[in-house]
Amino acid sequence: MNKFWLITSHTYLTKLKTKVFLISTILILVFMLVLVNFESIIESFEGDEETKVAIIDESGELLDDLSLLPSTGGDSLIEPYSRTLEEGKSQVLQGEYEALVTINLNDEGLPEATFYAKNITDAELQMEIQQKLQQLKITIATAQLGIDEAAMAEVFSPIALDKITIDDSGKSEEEMNQARGIVYMMVTLLYIAVLMYGNLIATDVATEKSSRVMEILVSSVSPITHMFAKIVGIALLGLTQIAIFALIAIVMLQSKQDQIGGLIESFGLHNASFSILLYGVLFFVLGYLLYATLAAMLGSLVSRVEEANQMITPIMMLIVVAFFLAIFGMNVPESQIVTITSYIPFFAPMLMFIRVGLLEIPIWEVFLSVGILVGTIILFAVIGAKVYKGGVLMYGNSSSLKDIKKAMKLTKKE
Repeated sequence: MNKFWLITSHTYLTKLKTKVFLISTILILVFMLVLVNFESIIESFEGDEETKVAIIDESGELLDDLSLLPSTGGDSLIEPYSRTLEEGKSQVLQGEYEALVTINLNDEGLPEATFYAKNITDAELQMEIQQKLQQLKITIATAQLGIDEAAMAEVFSPIALDKITIDDSGKSEEEMNQARGIVYMMVTLLYIAVLMYGNLIATDVATEKSSRVMEILVSSVSPITHMFAKIVGIALLGLTQIAIFALIAIVMLQSKQDQIGGLIESFGLHNASFSILLYGVLFFVLGYLLYATLAAMLGSLVSRVEEANQMITPIMMLIVVAFFLAIFGMNVPESQIVTITSYIPFFAPMLMFIRVGLLEIPIWEVFLSVGILVGTIILFAVIGAKVYKGGVLMYGNSSSLKDIKKAMKLTKKE
């Protein structure tokens, strides 16, 4: 046990001090900082000046009605323009106006418009102008038909649809929305963790093997002890990184509570269910152990770090398939494919967690899935220990899963 924790702490501290860990942590923190302050950053580049748009009313009847319409949420300033069209275009080219819009009445007495700009890449401005003119068209059309505008707005307003479950064990719409946010976050976290740290385990084993340090380690320590010590060490590294991100994220969210408070509520973070969080941790740990064991086993078969990525490609493909199934299952958690795959070990950490989070399922189904998952981890641990012990003694080009058989034969000879 002392050797296990010695290797675990050595792996953890060594990787904690590497430039890769520090740089990746800093880059992700910078990304989080930019993401939370994205709107403020965009506004700082745009400056305080309002976007000015010149309007030429060729009909002489629309400008007053247009100015009376409520804002559509944009920040552009619409100004009447009394000069010629060519002069207006010239001022747009000189940057005095962002755009020039001419409005007129067609044969039906409804407004039509032409948008002039130096370039037409600003889709947001075009949408704002189009919404303004659409409001004007509705106002004129309803007046022509003798329909009250308020009544028309009521007709086109979305219908209220209350969603009520009649199953006493079913979840309400509010509970479903809260659970969906937590489930999505945990599934994404597991996906990223397996991709990042599974690859790190494989390359770390390959690095030690290429330096021939592995032969000394395996001769003095049980291969299963060494393998799981490395897995736990890198898991602690991952938890350290996640804890840093979580702490910084909480501070950022608290500082931006007014701007993104609705986002926090939509993800169900303000009153998350303890049981869902508990299931999330359980399936996260089991999913990590499953894929990490496979990564360590396959990493022991290669002699060079460059070959590690190729060897663990099947693992990466499995987790990608699991993630896409999980995204599908978020919308239809009761589908047959989600139910079946929730018992397949490679997919169970994500798919069963989705079912637990979004549905009310019998507890025996959860125990069955967890039991299959734990049994698979133990099976891979036993096989992995044998492959690991023989694999670390194999040198040369090893890029095929057929090398597992060779590694197990070497283990038997020991």
